[in-house]
Amino acid sequence: MSIRGNGSASVPGSQRESSEKSRPKDPRKVAVNNNYKGFVAGVFSGIAKLSVGHPFDTIKVRLQTTQKAQFRGPLDCLLQTVRKEGIGGLYKGATPPLSEPVLIRRMSNSMLGSLTFYRRILNESVFNPTSEPISGLGANGSLPAVGEIPHKLPSLGHGLAGIMAGCTVSFIAAPVEHIKARLQIQYASSKAQRLYQGPIDCGRKIDAQYTKHGLRGIYQGLYATLLFRSCFFFWWGSYDIFSSAFASHTSLSTPAINFWAGGLSAQVFWMTSYPSDVVKQRIMTDFMGADRKFPRWRDAAKAIWRENRWRGYWRGFVPCFLRAFPANAMALVAFEGVMRALP
Repeated sequence: MSIRGNGSASVPGSQRESSEKSRPKDPRKVAVNNNYKGFVAGVFSGIAKLSVGHPFDTIKVRLQTTQKAQFRGPLDCLLQTVRKEGIGGLYKGATPPLSEPVLIRRMSNSMLGSLTFYRRILNESVFNPTSEPISGLGANGSLPAVGEIPHKLPSLGHGLAGIMAGCTVSFIAAPVEHIKARLQIQYASSKAQRLYQGPIDCGRKIDAQYTKHGLRGIYQGLYATLLFRSCFFFWWGSYDIFSSAFASHTSLSTPAINFWAGGLSAQVFWMTSYPSDVVKQRIMTDFMGADRKFPRWRDAAKAIWRENRWRGYWRGFVPCFLRAFPANAMALVAFEGVMRALP
């Protein structure tokens, strides 16, 4: 042991570092770090989901908003789109959702970020109250693996957190999806022939029709979006069930569990929410102002029923179902991977 000039003993560097590592972390700093990681992971998750899933989404929206006379089915819609508009036609409206994660994060983190926030609140305040805050996240800030937190949040808690996250992000997602849908149903291959030249131009023209009513125009379809996104209950409740089952009964790695649980839970979500999505798309692509055909949610729902009975609520489901697994699985893999990789 070395002695300094003032007579006090100095602590060796290695001993000091080990004592600092063993010191318990401040829960508040852990929460702030998790929020930062959730922001970055959400951006990468959105990019991964967009790259894989947007062409399927374009086909889905076009089928949802047209009659059988225009497209006989998903394949016919795909072939007509590529033949008349090129591959770029499948990515119409891609700019708004690409920016969506950043916009949502600035309000309350994005869907995945707000999900972890509400899950932590429910775990600490409702299902497993404790005097010490629990991060609600895994060892590296990712969605928790089985047994990683002192008292595991039940699947019901994950489902309720999904509803809360869905309602939170709806106030940003509604105008983004509104603009995206209007861009996706423009069939002209030349920009000069299109009503909207891009997302900014679309937003301006929508706002111009509602100058007397503020943000009412851009939020056309908000209530339908809230109803649609409340089905996140089934997505995140089933995600926890699948994750727990894979962790308990298989030897899959964590990324593999994220992939399969994410893909399967996305299928559950779309099977429970798809009819409400069809109604939402009809409302968002409806005329605006006094010319609206569907001023209320039930008006759009009745119109779909009159056109094709129950089958109308499932028009476009095939490309949606095909998109759901790879797009959402890759999004969750990206989210989890970034959360684990960040310091």
